[in-house]
Amino acid sequence: MKSSIIKMKIVELDGYAANPGDFSWEPLKALGEFVLYDRTAPELVVERAKDADIILINKIQVTDEVMSQLPQLKYIGVLATGYNVVDIEAAHRRGIVVTNIPAYSTDSVAQATFALLLAVANRVEHYADANRQGRWSRNPDFCYWDTPLMELAGKTFGIVGLGNIGMRVATIAREFGMDVFAFTSKQPANLPVGVQKTTLEGLLAVSDVLSLHCPLTPATHHLINADTLQKMKQGAILLNTGRGPLVDEQAVAQALETGQLGAYAADVMTCEPPEQDNPLFSQPNAFLTPHVAWATREARTRLMKIAVENVKAFIEGNPVHVV
Repeated sequence: MKSSIIKMKIVELDGYAANPGDFSWEPLKALGEFVLYDRTAPELVVERAKDADIILINKIQVTDEVMSQLPQLKYIGVLATGYNVVDIEAAHRRGIVVTNIPAYSTDSVAQATFALLLAVANRVEHYADANRQGRWSRNPDFCYWDTPLMELAGKTFGIVGLGNIGMRVATIAREFGMDVFAFTSKQPANLPVGVQKTTLEGLLAVSDVLSLHCPLTPATHHLINADTLQKMKQGAILLNTGRGPLVDEQAVAQALETGQLGAYAADVMTCEPPEQDNPLFSQPNAFLTPHVAWATREARTRLMKIAVENVKAFIEGNPVHVV
């Protein structure tokens, strides 16, 4: 006699960003009744998830109010490292397991951090675009440059937050010959060779390049603001591949306008997608990419694999990567 197995219902509410069609959802379909939505508007979350035992999300906001309307919900799988989209306290109170996917994008985000920095230092896109328009062909000399060009070796690289990505960024910065300082909760003895711990004010004062890799919390919201920007070296470069609200975008735009900040290069913004009239878009020294640092095929392959493993472990009663 065959045993009766009740399969859990798994609902992916915003699957398109992580998997726009170049990966298979079959491994999740094998774990239960699987329903896929590419995108879900906030007002449709409860309706689409009402019968779900498991929901998978990326940027969907799951509040206490949403959970209160999903009595069958047992598990929330965040298909990202950051999990600030979920009210964790409310989930714990309701006995709902929440997992994330740590470290899957470490190398990709570290790589993107330096792609942004090199966009400022070498202006490759500027010259490539100009040369497509014949600028070099018309030049009387064998070369030309019409922007400042900067060598990274010998400059001071400051890092806020030494998690997986911050540590990888620190290592790469050292390989570029940069002096690396960090504002971190880690003890000096636990830092990589060549990385010096300092205070936030100390970091602001010495950094030629300041890179943000800390989580978004009430304490780090608008960590970079009008006051902290004034404490930075004039003309310093600010990098943000962490979270948009780590910076006050209006203050950053103003600092770019006055020249207090030499450049702002970021893969994240406070509102995503951003409003078209965001003041950063009118600043020529703002270099903005559309939250794609994590989105290499290699990183997304790891993400999809770990997402399936997380769900499988939960169903088997041994959840992993619980937050």
